[in-house]
Amino acid sequence: MRAGEIGSVHSWELVTAVDGPGTRMTTFVAGCPLRCLYCHNPDTMSGARGLPVRADDLLARIRRYRGVFRATGGGITLSGGEILQQPAFAARILRGAKDLAIHTAIDTSGFLGAAAGDELLADVDLVLLDLKSGDEETYERVTGRQLAPTLEFGRRLERLGIETWVRFVLVPGLTDDPANIARVADHAASMSQVTRVEILPFHQMGRDKWASLGMEYRLADTQPPTAESVEAARATFRSRGLTVY
Repeated sequence: MRAGEIGSVHSWELVTAVDGPGTRMTTFVAGCPLRCLYCHNPDTMSGARGLPVRADDLLARIRRYRGVFRATGGGITLSGGEILQQPAFAARILRGAKDLAIHTAIDTSGFLGAAAGDELLADVDLVLLDLKSGDEETYERVTGRQLAPTLEFGRRLERLGIETWVRFVLVPGLTDDPANIARVADHAASMSQVTRVEILPFHQMGRDKWASLGMEYRLADTQPPTAESVEAARATFRSRGLTVY
């Protein structure tokens, strides 16, 4: 695993219109340093819940879909858990995909951005950067971690010129304070490589997973945001000149 020949993989799926452009094979690895209160895949938090998968075997599976990727303008997305918790494995998959002329993306919180070497990032066409919050206090409440590493990773992506889509989950009573939304929007607007922002409304689809794992789910009584509040959040980002979905 240290050499990246084997990774801890939770699952994979072929999806369209999410996780990047076109039809994509999204691979979810196991293990994440964050403990997001609204995580809808808590079963990916622990690396122990993944299965050992050889990089060569995963690349063989990716190779099968080259025609689909070519026809739809799609590619692969490495997600999690947190893909940068397994940087050597990610690097092997990304390099193999680029050798096959396949578009590559990583979906990351950016908290472990320092673990991604320049060589790894050179094989990344797109970063889906999850900005959990705009201020330190809320970020720590949401994730149990600090915001600064994510912001530094975003600035590094700008220096490297790597296209970035910012994702922000709107959670009533947690991340929906107008001041917090404004800070997230300011962070996104400060990075010239950000070409798109996705506002993701909170949902309860992961609730049963928390229960099945015997984990405390603190957002059981939280309702999804209203359509009006989602649109208000989008308007905040648009006011900064950002393209918002």
